[in-house]
Amino acid sequence: MFGREEADVDVPAPDFDAFVRARTPALLRSAYLLTGDQHLAEDLVQSALGLTHRAWKNLHATGNAEAYTRKTMYHLQVSRWRRRRVVEAFAGDVPDWSGVEADHAEQTVLRLSLRSALSRLTPKQRAVVVLRFFDDLTEVQAAETLGVSVGTIKSQTAKALERLRVLAPELDGLNMTGGAR
Repeated sequence: MFGREEADVDVPAPDFDAFVRARTPALLRSAYLLTGDQHLAEDLVQSALGLTHRAWKNLHATGNAEAYTRKTMYHLQVSRWRRRRVVEAFAGDVPDWSGVEADHAEQTVLRLSLRSALSRLTPKQRAVVVLRFFDDLTEVQAAETLGVSVGTIKSQTAKALERLRVLAPELDGLNMTGGAR
């Protein structure tokens, strides 16, 4: 039937459960920025956490669980981009909210604008922007995570930022670090 090793995979460790509860919101934010869709983000995080659970014994001992999960998540998303060549496009522009009270409207419009602009970047540019400005990784860390050179990170960051300036000039000067929470 099943060996002991296979049976243990289905038994969640209490420390893995604590890790999932503590880090899932941050992982979901990054996944949403990468996918542009809440449901796809949830699927991406669940897949990455499934792979993390399989490797939990080694990861927990080394303290690299979150780094492993994020790297797995990014690699899964890049694989999905390579497999599926569907172009995403939003149906229209953000509506004019000038006559509405500005309680949370301004922040909401900025979020919608950011989401729309991110969806128009290439998959690699979107990944680089998320890693560098939302997950606050260095160029070296982003390069390691995506398995590319630092030069690729630099060039894709420059291209992405230039494209964002054209697509969403209202975002210019906005502090993007941790801005999508």
